[in-house]
Amino acid sequence: MNLIKNIKLIAARVLQNEAEAISKLIDYLDDDFEASVQAILENKGRVVVTGIGKSAIIANKIVATLNSTGTPSIFMHAADAIHGDLGMIQKEDIVICISKSGSSPEIKVLLPLLKRTGSKLIGIVGSKNSYLAQEADFVLDASIETEACPNNLAPTTSTTAALALGDALAVCLIEARNFTKDDFAKYHPGGSLGKKLYLRVSDIYPNNALPVVKEDAGIKQIIFEISSKRLGATAVLNNKEELTGIITDGDLRRMLDKFENVSGITAKDIMTKSPKTIDHEEFAVNALNLLQNMNITQVIVVKESRIAGFVHIHDLLKEGLI
Repeated sequence: MNLIKNIKLIAARVLQNEAEAISKLIDYLDDDFEASVQAILENKGRVVVTGIGKSAIIANKIVATLNSTGTPSIFMHAADAIHGDLGMIQKEDIVICISKSGSSPEIKVLLPLLKRTGSKLIGIVGSKNSYLAQEADFVLDASIETEACPNNLAPTTSTTAALALGDALAVCLIEARNFTKDDFAKYHPGGSLGKKLYLRVSDIYPNNALPVVKEDAGIKQIIFEISSKRLGATAVLNNKEELTGIITDGDLRRMLDKFENVSGITAKDIMTKSPKTIDHEEFAVNALNLLQNMNITQVIVVKESRIAGFVHIHDLLKEGLI
């Protein structure tokens, strides 16, 4: 039991250490940060993010964030750069170099080579007195007091600080570019996240049959329509082909409980009037919200005020929205 308590205390200490370090970064924001954002906005090339060791892993994450939010970026490992990968950098590119010490051997070899390309250099660095800080066009201070590691050795708080600054850059660029949900969807077409942003009801309902009966339809016809179309419901239309109701298999069960003789019953007698509908141009996630909020399993799709089809909750499940 004491061990569990100690583990929680250690975890709390780590989180507190990193939270305080990130909070202090606010005080380090200066004109160089603003200039870095402006330079990336005006940049006609890509953002090349580089680093070595754990900083290289953070660089990869920053590249992924920038790419997904509309800033073309690539990763270049600092060690590989001096063995041929430097050729990927063009004069129009901006380079972000991440290094806690800012003075590792690889960085000292790489920076003069980067300067020759003519690219602007942004340094995310843990020491403003380092070689990287002196050579960079813009310096983003990611200084920390101590690592969360009890030996003050393993990159923990320092990498978190660098990552946080990368996120701050990305979000500033998002807002400066007025990057919207629709823009985000263009870069995330796959998976549930992308589908929530672009998938519409019109992409789903054509895959389903359209169960429909008239108001004067008898029980046999209603049951056949519901069972054959496999959606657990049927729409009910009047003689003008206007939607007036819906009958679900639940309505049929309640009918059997209520009536002993069902031979003369019609659709109009047992339908639910004014059924819930959704426009075909609505996002599929809105259909999901409607079904969940109303505790129903299917909704009628309308197009130009006319019935167009059905969307069932199983359709949304198949699309990975649930």
